[in-house]
This record gives sequence, C-alpha cells and structure tokens, in this order.
Amino acid sequence: MSEILLKDLAKDLNKSEDVLVKQFADAGITKNASDSVSVEEKEKLTTYLQKQHGGEQKQKMTLQRKTKTTLNVKGQSNAVNVEVRKKRTFVKRSDEEIQAERAAEQALKAEAEAKIQAELDAKKEQAEKVLAEKMAAKKEAEAKAKAAAVANKQKQAAAKSTKTDEQLQLEKEEADLQKKAEAEALAKIEKEAALQAENAKKLAEENAARWAKEEADRKAAEGADYHVTTSSEARAAEDSVDAKAEGPTHRKKKKKAVADKPLETPYSRRNNRNNRRGKKGATATPSALQQAFEKPAAKVERDVKIGETITVAELASKMAVKATEVIKIMMKMGAMATINQVIDQETATIVAEEMGHKVILTKENELEESVLAEAQQGGEKTSRAPVVTIMGHVDHGKTSLLDYIRRAKVADGEAGGITQHIGAYHVDTDKGMISFLDTPGHAAFTSMRSRGAKATDIVVLVVAADDGVMPQTIEAIQHAKAAGVPLMVAVNKIDKEGADFDRVKTELSQHDVISEEWGGENIFSFVSAKVGTGVDELLDSILLQAEMLDLSAVSTGPASGVVIESRLDKGRGPVASILVQQGELKQGDIVLCGLEYGRVRAMRDENGNPIESAGPSIPVEVLGLSGVPQAGDEATVVKDEKKAREVALYRQGKFRDIKLARQQKAKLENMFSNMESGEVSELNLVLKADVQGSLEAICESLNKLSTDEVKVNIIGRGVGGITETDASLASASGAIVIGFNVRADATARKLIDNEAVELRYYSIIYDLIDEVRSAMSGLLAPEFRQEITGVADVREVFKSPKIGAIAGCMVTEGTIKRNNPIRVLRENVVIYEGVLESLRRFKDDATEVRNGVECGIGVKNYNDVRVGDQIEVFEIIEVKRTL
Repeated sequence: MSEILLKDLAKDLNKSEDVLVKQFADAGITKNASDSVSVEEKEKLTTYLQKQHGGEQKQKMTLQRKTKTTLNVKGQSNAVNVEVRKKRTFVKRSDEEIQAERAAEQALKAEAEAKIQAELDAKKEQAEKVLAEKMAAKKEAEAKAKAAAVANKQKQAAAKSTKTDEQLQLEKEEADLQKKAEAEALAKIEKEAALQAENAKKLAEENAARWAKEEADRKAAEGADYHVTTSSEARAAEDSVDAKAEGPTHRKKKKKAVADKPLETPYSRRNNRNNRRGKKGATATPSALQQAFEKPAAKVERDVKIGETITVAELASKMAVKATEVIKIMMKMGAMATINQVIDQETATIVAEEMGHKVILTKENELEESVLAEAQQGGEKTSRAPVVTIMGHVDHGKTSLLDYIRRAKVADGEAGGITQHIGAYHVDTDKGMISFLDTPGHAAFTSMRSRGAKATDIVVLVVAADDGVMPQTIEAIQHAKAAGVPLMVAVNKIDKEGADFDRVKTELSQHDVISEEWGGENIFSFVSAKVGTGVDELLDSILLQAEMLDLSAVSTGPASGVVIESRLDKGRGPVASILVQQGELKQGDIVLCGLEYGRVRAMRDENGNPIESAGPSIPVEVLGLSGVPQAGDEATVVKDEKKAREVALYRQGKFRDIKLARQQKAKLENMFSNMESGEVSELNLVLKADVQGSLEAICESLNKLSTDEVKVNIIGRGVGGITETDASLASASGAIVIGFNVRADATARKLIDNEAVELRYYSIIYDLIDEVRSAMSGLLAPEFRQEITGVADVREVFKSPKIGAIAGCMVTEGTIKRNNPIRVLRENVVIYEGVLESLRRFKDDATEVRNGVECGIGVKNYNDVRVGDQIEVFEIIEVKRTL
C-alpha cells in the first residue's frame, strides 16, 4: 500500500504518537494520530530529520566485512583459525561534478552532429554537381543522335527521290511479271485439285460393293462365338462343353440377383469342375486376376519420341518391348549396354528404326527457348563502336602495339614476354571509340584465337616486317576467313634492320591476302609499336572500315554478349569477362551464362575501376555468378531469377548426361582394341589454371602428346587455386599436381608434403609442355640395341680334355672382352650364339684383348669351332626413348 496510518507508523518506528506528530509539525506537516501518511510525506520527514541530526548527506561511505574460517591440518589435532577483514570506501560525487560531466558530453555530441551534417551537405552538393554533369552529357548525346537520325532520313529521302523514270518502268514490269506467274501457278493448282477429286470419286464407285461385303463379314464375325482353334471338330467340342457348363445343374441352388453373379470364363468353368470332382491341388483363379489380353498378331509401329539422351529402360518402355530385346539388338550392332545405361540420341534412333518404329527427335528445352525469347526484345538500333581483334604469330608485337595505343605497359607484366590470355580493352580516340581484343600467338592457344575471331567485327593481322609469315599467321588468316570478317594487315617492326615490305606482301598474297596497292581488298598499314610510327594511320583505317560496315546495335533493353575469359578469384569468387554485343548491362541484372547464372553484384572495366552500366562493344568484368562459365558461352540478361536457375540446372543435367553417354560409347567402342593392345602407360595429372582459356589450351596441347604407348590422363581440372580436394585426388590416383599461374593453399601444401605428392608450378606454357613431354618419355619402354665391340679370326683349334675346343685367334677389330655375348660366324653366316667362357694370353687369364693381339678363346657349350671362322663379340646397350 502507498499510504499508512500514523499510529501504525509509530508502532513500526517504536515511537510514541505524540513524538511523531510533533516531528511532522516541525517538518511543516500537520497530522493527527488517526490521519494517514503518504510516501511523499514520509520522504519529506526523513529529509528533515537527516538535516537536523547529521547535517548534509555524507560524501563517503565505508563498508567493512570480516569472515572467519577454520583450517584442519591432516595428521595434527590442533585447528587453525583464519580471520579475513575487508574494507571498501565509496565516494559520492557532487552535483557540480555531475553537471559538468553532462555538459561536456553534450558539447562533444553537438560537435559530432555538426561535423556529420557538414559532410552530408558536402556529399549532397557533389552528387548534385555530378548529376547535373551527367544530365547535360545525356542531353547532348540525345541531341547528337536526333540530329544524326534526321540527317539519315533526309539522305534516304533524297536517295528515293533521285530514282529515274527508267528504274520506275523496270519496277513496273517486274511487278506485272510476278502477277502473271502467280496467276499461272494458281490455275495449275486448281486443275490438279479437280483431277484428284475426280479420281477419288471413280475409286469410291469401283470399290463400293467390295467394301460393303467386307463390312458385313466383319459384323458377322463379331457376333459369332470366339474359338481358340481353327479346326471345325475342335470348335464343335468347345461349343458342347460351354453349353453343358452354362446349362442348369441337378442341385437346386438359391437364386441370386443377376448383379451379384460373377463373370464366367472358360478358366472359371474349368476350376469349378475341378472343385466338384474333388481334385487335390486345384485352386480356383479369382476373376479379378484373370487376363483377357491377347498378343497382337503383327508388330505395332509406334511413334517414339527421343530426346538428346535416354536410358535403355525408357527407350524400351516407349517402344512397348522388354528391355532385354533392346539390349539384344544393341549387342547385334556391336554395342554393349545395361538396362540403366544412358545412350545418346543417335544410338537410340538407330535401335528404334531397327525395331521398326518411327522416330521423332525432340528437344527438351522449351523453357530455355521461352526465357531467351523474352530476353530478345527488339528496339531502335544505333551506331556502335567496332570490336577489333589483334591476331598474329607469337612475338610479332601484338601486345606492344596495343600498349602504345592504350599508353599502357601490359607486355612488361606478361610471363616470358608472351600473352597467355585474351585481353579486352576499349580506347577513346579523337574520331571515336574502338574496342580491342588481344589474342595469344602461341600454337597452343588455337581455340582462344578462334573465339576472338568469332566475337569481332574487324581482324587486324600483325606481321613482323623482319620475320614474315609464320604458322600462327596462317592460322589467324584461316580463322578470319572462317568467321567472315574483314582482315586488315599491320606490318610491325618497320624500324628494325632487315625489314622487307615486299617479302611480307608476297608471302601474304600466297594466302589470298592482297593489298590495295596490288589490286586487292585488304588494307595494309606499316607501323612501329616501339616508336609509334604509323599508329594514327592504322586507327584511321580501322574507323574507316567500321564506317563502311555500318555497325549498329540496340543500346537499350536487356543485354546480351559473349564470355571472353573467366577465372576463379580467391577473394571475389567467379569472375567473367563479358563483351556486351546488344542492349545495356547494368549492376543488379540477372545474367545467364551457359551452365551458370547469377545477379551482377559488381562490374569493373579493364582498368579495375567500378562501373554501373555498359553498352554495346564494351568489355566488362562481372562478379556474382554461381560458377566459372566456359569461355565462349553466350551471356544473356533475363527477367526472372527462378527461370534462370531452372535453365542453368537443366543445361548442367543435359551436359552431364551427354558427356556420360559419349564417354560410355567411347569405352564400349575401344573395349576390344584395349584388350588386344595390352597395358598402356598413363601419366596422371591434376591441372589447375588461373583462367578458363589457358586451362582449355593446356589440356588440348597435353592430349596431343599421347601416343600408343604413353597416354596423358587428366583426372582433374579446374580454375582457381590448388585445394585440399585436388591434393587428395592426386594422392589417391598417383598423379602429378600442376599449377599454371596458381598456388596451393596451406592445407593443400601440408597434405602434399605428408603424402609426398609431386607438385609443380609454371607460368609459361612452353615449360609446362616440355616437362610433361619429358615425364612421358620416362614412361616409355627402353629400346635395347646391340653394339659390336670386337671381331677375332680363328687361326688354329686346340683340344683340351677339361675345357673342350680352344680357338687360337687374332683380334682384327675392336676389343675382345670376357663374359660378353658372342656369335660364331662361318662364311658370314651366324651358326651359334652364346657366351665367351674363357679368354687367355699364353697361359694367363685376360679380361680383354685389343686389336692386333693373339689370344685363346673358349666358347661355352660349343666345340665345333673350325679354322677360318670368325668370333664376333657384342654388348647390349639400353637406349632411352623420347617422344
């Protein structure tokens, strides 16, 4: 309760009521013994009494604490008393100190708020300034685009208005001829239709009687009884048995409703007769388990729909046959398969057609097609910058030329001075923007050059003036022709001694690359990447060629492009370099890249600067994909992340099934050849690289090293650093771990050291291929070669009772050594091959006898040595083989 009577309070305080009333009166509160006292009044009274007795409140308070314990020592009867005293003093702060501290805190808080407000104002002002600049640039660009569109329309209108009367007359004649041809075709079609109708009418009149008779016979056959045999006597016997079974029996049975009577069949009647006769072991077959199915007399031709992959069981189900029949057909065709094995579309088609069915090939990618159709929305096309690919032989100055154009030093950072990745850059010149793709020139990077040629508008072929046309130069020409893009030639290193321009033109003309000076279509530019001679003329030629091509693309809407390169970054995850070809790629878009998908978390340009959007012909680095896509995959922006995930998972599943089917097919095809060839040495490798393109090029180069005796088996490959999983795989399979521009983490290094796995790092593809070739050479079986060390002529033969025949010889060639294999030649024909048993000079044993010295030779287990024979001594030398 919040209130208490005064008399009760006096009892609690052990005071008289009069004293308590007087104390309340002194405190300024008038009370009687029967009045109630509130909490506020009690606090007021307490404060008054504290002032009267103790003055102001104490600023210090001391607490004392004393504890006593008894310790009993083992083995002694006396106990030890321990007393612990603790003292603690609390000091109360004054009101002035508290107020000063609060004032200081408020001042600091106000100062921080003022600083934050100032920073916000500055950022807001800067953002407004940047926004104003962007709006002005956008308005200026829109104005330029509108002006260009108006000029283009005026140009087209002027071109239309300049048509001559002769052209109009030709167009009119062409229209008349077309109308005449259409009328003739229509008359021909009507005539053929009338003729077909007349033939059908005649055919119906001729066959009407025969069809009517066949229909009557069919209806009569349906109404007759069904018999399981064709014999007339057997049919009569069946009818009599059925009549007896259906007739009334001698025993009277209680009548049942017709609805409750079960369906009678020959099986049920036979079982009923067995039960009546009391046969043991005869059990009635329930009517629900009796089959009425009849095997068709002829094979049924079915329409079998086959996707890209299908299992043997599914194929058998669609053809309504047993799986064993399908397996039997495949075995006859030479393919071994199991019921759950996945086979490819081609094999399934051959099997189905062999079994007499009609095959319908289907694609199970309706969802994928619908998603891509939604993404491909049309729009107004505008001009775009050209995409130029720099191609050529290794060390002809491709990257150096691009460095001079970009004012960068990329070539200085390349391992070994050669480019091993595709580099994408865009350069702003005085006359417009150009996007460049720099491709490697080494022979191993064929696929990377092919991708560069397919994703480009113009190919610039760099040829060194002092080196001429080389193998990769010819390959670059072939890629450009296959892609159907214009080819320009940049003759580099013109400032070096030995530069011969006519030689370069002559060698290129042999491959149908002819300069304009010689009457061809290819533009030639003579440049020096070191000093910059002719670079401006090269850029002008590129822009002129692009203007002639009239390149255009939709600059708004969902973006689409191609993956140039991809890698796995330890801190940022999967990173893909994408060249935008259509639309605008923005941060936050959902991108579908081949087997992977994801939301664009961040975008960077080739210099590593963050950007928010990229238009056509702009290369960007994209972060946020679910995995590392394959280089060359198409990148498409889709609207729904759920559909993108479903398409990516569908593609991954189909890729896995197709890969499994192809592997199984290869295994089955090579099964007997592998059994005949015997064991083949394999060099197991686990390969990790920094980017997808380098991984692909290295795998192709290593697979080309395989021979009939030694095979490269890449059991694991991937993009990114070497992990513990890679080390475990290498340890289990006895493989070598190879890292190309990547390193192993601490856990992987520890496991590699413990398991003694061989780990090698490389940064140049030449070194990697050479060392793998050396390792494969060590797996080759050695070659043994016989080398003749000496020849001795038999001059005399001596007989010894202990040893046998001893040939007295003269060494005519080389040196005769003891315990070497020998051949005995008679008239240059080998008559015996064995081992030299003894070699003596006079009566002393000798280890070797040189040319021109006489000796005695004993041949082991052979005594038919004659005068005039030759003894040939040889050694077997082991020769290591190389690839």
